[in-house]
Amino acid sequence: MVSATQQSSRIRRRKQTTNGKWGKRARRRLGTPAFAIHPEGYDKGASDAKKG
Repeated sequence: MVSATQQSSRIRRRKQTTNGKWGKRARRRLGTPAFAIHPEGYDKGASDAKKG
């Protein structure tokens, strides 16, 4: 028989790994959102525009 401390720490560790699994899976399924490369009103001459 294991000690109460060992048992509770194992339970705690198990709960930590299972917590948030559903959300993580949902986010993984959604993937990376599509970002607009040249959004509307994009100015190539702007100071923050990529050079080259």
